[in-house]
Amino acid sequence: MWGKGHMQKPKTLGELKKSHYRSVSVKDEMRANLIRKIEAGETLFPGIVGYEDTVVPQIVSAILSRHNFILLGLRGQAKSRILRGLTTLLDEAKPFIAGCEINDDPLKPLCQACHRRLEEMGDATPIDYLAPDERYVEKLATPDVTIADIIGDLDPIKAARGGHALSSELTIHYGLLPRANRGVFAINELPDLAGKIQVGLFNIMQEGDVQIKGYPVRLPLDVELVFTANPEDYTARGKIITPLKDRIGSEIRTHYPATLEDAMTITAQEAWTQRDGNATMVIPQFVREVIESIAFEARQEKRVDKRSGVSQRLPITCLENVISNAEYRRLKNHEDKTVPRPSDIYAALPSLTGKLELEYEGEMRGADSVARDIIRQATARIFKKYFDGVHLQSVVQWFELGGTLKYPPHAPVDDLYSQFKKIQGLLDKTQTLGLKAKDDPALLVAGAEFILEGLYALKRLSRDEELGYHVEHRRPEPPEEEPSPLGSRRRPLN
Repeated sequence: MWGKGHMQKPKTLGELKKSHYRSVSVKDEMRANLIRKIEAGETLFPGIVGYEDTVVPQIVSAILSRHNFILLGLRGQAKSRILRGLTTLLDEAKPFIAGCEINDDPLKPLCQACHRRLEEMGDATPIDYLAPDERYVEKLATPDVTIADIIGDLDPIKAARGGHALSSELTIHYGLLPRANRGVFAINELPDLAGKIQVGLFNIMQEGDVQIKGYPVRLPLDVELVFTANPEDYTARGKIITPLKDRIGSEIRTHYPATLEDAMTITAQEAWTQRDGNATMVIPQFVREVIESIAFEARQEKRVDKRSGVSQRLPITCLENVISNAEYRRLKNHEDKTVPRPSDIYAALPSLTGKLELEYEGEMRGADSVARDIIRQATARIFKKYFDGVHLQSVVQWFELGGTLKYPPHAPVDDLYSQFKKIQGLLDKTQTLGLKAKDDPALLVAGAEFILEGLYALKRLSRDEELGYHVEHRRPEPPEEEPSPLGSRRRPLN
């Protein structure tokens, strides 16, 4: 192992030997660094939220057990991000024989080229170092991936230039897996990898050998193999061959955030909210909560395909679109503050519809219609959180007495503030959201619009293109008439 305390790294094999460096496998290295992090109370996977009591302990167990492992989960569950975070468990600098294609250990070389080099140069053999990020290799599995891509292939040009027989190991052009030697090799969407490639993987994993173009090659690689897959692909379609399943030490299932708070933390962390310009941006808490609830509601919506899942990217891109719509309104109206409103969420439909895989009923309704229903459900959910037990009859009564309210999507703050003041009690009720009368009008307008949207979501108000917000007054049904045997009309029954 190579510690942090060494000020100057050895540059030759002889210097490396004098430094008392010892060879350690990548799995033992990760295990030792993980133990140190746990004992020091460090965060194991920075940026990963909501997995502290579920996924992370299982990954810890897999690494402590020196297992290869697979993450099973629907899209948008941070599987790839977790795998990339494994580099934090690697040493800061890993020595290898300079120029080696497969990062050979100077004390335990694998390839023939390095053996020959050591015979020629001995302790003068130059040493180079790998940073943690250079020891992580990732490949997205697709049906067209070949054994040459993953393991390698014979290179006739290399053979001709070096005067080697094609059967010689010196003629091999190494693939991704050998180049990940002494590091982490990750394959995303493993079930999409062709069966013959999977055979090559488990042979390397277990026996350390493989056949390239009919020639047996011995490559006992030192590598941590990690995979991701969708549970449907893994179980139903059965595309992972049984011998490979058997050689994967741990199977770990990921999940979507369990709480709204965790989900909002992830979205705030990932969404691009720091925009250019001098304008001040304020995103009301209730707007953030409605956006996050859209994903929760969509995952329960029967018209959305649950097997496909609803990615955590949905609220992230929705928040970014909502901010952009509010930004456009600020620029158009020459205002000095960007404050998203609930109506901006409907304007962000393009960021939602492409992330919803619909069932047959949803396809018949259309993605836009389903998305609007989900926004309405999410609004109702958050509205109840703030206004459960709060009397809003004075607001509803204004509409019941014939009041209507219609305004364009990008109406200026001052215009809306003037209109909302006419509705008895509306602006006063924004105090329930934590707002105060002296707050910026843009915030009060956003709060007032949330109240109206909440009443609409609970069907206490109506909203349409023609009238805007209003209350539908049902026409009285005509009185029932007494039937006449002669067919003549009789007076109404009292």
